[in-house]
Amino acid sequence: MAHSHSPPRSQKAEFQAASRVTIIGMILDAVLGIAKVIGGLLYNSQALLVDGIHSFTDVASDLVVLVVMKLSRKAPDLDHPYGHQRIETLGTMVLGSFLIAIGGALAWENTLRLIRAEELLVPGWPVLILASVSVLGKEWIYRYTRRVGEKIRSDLIIANAWHSRTDAFSSVVVVLSTAGAMAGFPWLDAVAAIVIAVIIARVGWQFTWDSVKELVDTGLSAEDTRQLTEIAAGTEGVRNVHQLRSRKMGHDILLDVHLQVKPEISVSEGHQVGMEVVRRMREVVDHIQDISFHIDAENDETAYPTTDALPSRQDVHQILQERLGLTGEHPRLRLHYLNNRVHLELFFEPPASDIALSQQEIEQRLADLPWLGSVRAWRTLDQ
Repeated sequence: MAHSHSPPRSQKAEFQAASRVTIIGMILDAVLGIAKVIGGLLYNSQALLVDGIHSFTDVASDLVVLVVMKLSRKAPDLDHPYGHQRIETLGTMVLGSFLIAIGGALAWENTLRLIRAEELLVPGWPVLILASVSVLGKEWIYRYTRRVGEKIRSDLIIANAWHSRTDAFSSVVVVLSTAGAMAGFPWLDAVAAIVIAVIIARVGWQFTWDSVKELVDTGLSAEDTRQLTEIAAGTEGVRNVHQLRSRKMGHDILLDVHLQVKPEISVSEGHQVGMEVVRRMREVVDHIQDISFHIDAENDETAYPTTDALPSRQDVHQILQERLGLTGEHPRLRLHYLNNRVHLELFFEPPASDIALSQQEIEQRLADLPWLGSVRAWRTLDQ
């Protein structure tokens, strides 16, 4: 089994970029939250008040993001040899669950407001200004945060960007509901709020479900798996690819692949074939962090795979000494474990190259061995 790792990324630079955009967003959320809560209380807008509370939940989620990013960007250690990216996945799941809860709460609250139509009041015009400022500010921070998240390949930062956009959606609801209430249709406030709440919950569900699939080691899609298998199978020296397993850690991909090669090639040549497979895979598929490849001389998924019940090199050497009357370290052996049999190559070198046993005699003395596949004797004459 061999491993190939991708070059390490700058964890410190990624954390600094993530921290910068998160702190900027947190300050913006706090300022908007205070302004919207005060504006909702002063100008008779329950929608703006709830939207302000939503902004304060963004502040809390930003704090969670800062802590999780700090932990997930730690370098690999003995306890976590593949790194700490799964902490980010867990954080993304928590943030997604947070969005589901917010969406559900907003939907329920506005459904009750729609039922209790007599409680729907007409807000003042400053609500429109505050909500519009919130839409512009949250849309800007969404675009900024998402750009950083895609650059550093962080699902958590991208999820937090969408959390910011849900706040912008909520402010759009406030703008529409306020304008509708002023035009004589106060029920538009509740209807629009319910629609946006469903959108918020749907975004949260998507992030939560993707994180759950990663935490239970769900593999790559069938299309990606097929593409990687074709790349490996098309590499010179590869006879068959009979197993390719994958999992993800954040944006990183971890692969485990079994490659069947010609049984007569050397171990080093088989390893080189595997390294060529790795190179070709990395050229086509992004974000491959680690590839473990296993070189097989036969397809071990067949009906009669080679088992560990076959004799070891030491056992074979002892049997040959007894059956052929040999002493010392000779002959030199090359063993091929194929089709649940051991195929022998015997190399008689000086001073043992003058052994009188012929190929036929060697075959006769070993013929009753149940595990023997074939035997071939080679002699090197003394120069």
